[in-house]
Amino acid sequence: MAATGDNSGSSRSGAVAEVVELVSTLIRFDTSNTGDLATTKGEQECAEWVASRLEDAGYITEYVESGAPGRGNVFARLPGADPSRGALLMHGHLDVVPAQAADWSVHPFSGAVQDGYVWGRGAIDMKDMVGMMLAVARQFKIEGTVPPRDLVFAFLADEENGGKWGSQWLVENRPDLFEGVTEAVGEVGGFSLTVPRPDGGERRLYLVETAEKGLGWMRLRAKARAGHGSFLHEDNAVTILAAAVARLGTHTFPLVLTESVTEFLAAVSEESGLVFDPESPDIEGTLAKLGSISRIIGATLRDTANPTMLNAGYKANVIPQTAEAVVDCRVIPGRQAAFEREVDELIGPDVEREWITELDSYETTFDGHLVDAMSDAILAHDPQGRTVPYMLSGGTDAKAFAQLGIRCFGFAPLRLPPELDFAALFHGVDERVPVDALEFGTQVLEHFLLHS
Repeated sequence: MAATGDNSGSSRSGAVAEVVELVSTLIRFDTSNTGDLATTKGEQECAEWVASRLEDAGYITEYVESGAPGRGNVFARLPGADPSRGALLMHGHLDVVPAQAADWSVHPFSGAVQDGYVWGRGAIDMKDMVGMMLAVARQFKIEGTVPPRDLVFAFLADEENGGKWGSQWLVENRPDLFEGVTEAVGEVGGFSLTVPRPDGGERRLYLVETAEKGLGWMRLRAKARAGHGSFLHEDNAVTILAAAVARLGTHTFPLVLTESVTEFLAAVSEESGLVFDPESPDIEGTLAKLGSISRIIGATLRDTANPTMLNAGYKANVIPQTAEAVVDCRVIPGRQAAFEREVDELIGPDVEREWITELDSYETTFDGHLVDAMSDAILAHDPQGRTVPYMLSGGTDAKAFAQLGIRCFGFAPLRLPPELDFAALFHGVDERVPVDALEFGTQVLEHFLLHS
């Protein structure tokens, strides 16, 4: 049957009924991505399970290893009512960052369902969205639902390492998998931010990702003469590097407000009465009044360069010839050249730099039919909600798909309790997602896909 409105109550309840178990099961697959092929188990087992659940519902799936053993990806296509329209790509990654079990209240790969949450590594990044996608895809196929346009469901590897052995490899080597796709929806958007209103009420804003900062992992290297640790050394690679790293790590880059950030701040100001003045020396202080989410939003006001790794020396009494550091750089759209000039001035002429990973920034506008469909889906299930654009300080697989000319958004809908420190859960200890947020998100996702 062609979808012309909300799908039936039975299909809604069917997808909602299984989403929690699907997410819990997905978490139980340890798909930890260390960033090193030698120590990363890979996504194969999880990908094969996803494929089995899709095939059980009637899909024909394609399993693809993206350039390395075990790096499994699964694709399934659901034909739509209008084949002349561009297809919509729904994508989610199966890998997660590592977790140390000793640090957690529950085992990070238990998928425990307790206290109103599903617990475990990947609960919000992003096996929650993978589970919602899988639940809705299964329900559509089982019930014979025909969406307005073709839907391509993609379950991907290696996002947590920039997609080198996932989306980036697929775009370069298997662009046929994305044939006809004009728009894409992925992670880190659609979650709610509750802001107080001047009249004493509250408004839930649902943040739709329309932009991402550029992602660059930079290696810094200083070289000098090796020697005995007891001698005088004016030329010491460790000292040269440490000084450069300190200058870079403590530097504040200039304030730059892109269209996405400006629209977000305007919407928050309209709802809350807060005034975000770009000329104010304390715009970050005003932003902090939004609570924990200010750490994500604050990082979109400026470029950042955070040192994350240091490596030098092999014995206590030997001055090493080489010292290296790795810096995680996130660059605002349009700022790449200026950012690199600023970095070069900070590190000085005695330190070399090279990009280990360099992925472009991305930004699109907050308009069009797909944006309207997101807003309508939210309002259908939360009449007090409002969708607003925002920029993600991190990166997603959208960076790869944008290379194919695909317009990308982040929309993984979750209605969150105001007191939950959502930002702290990303790559954090005791990562978890509320059960009712999953159920809400599944209903919103169904409505969205039926009107996309």
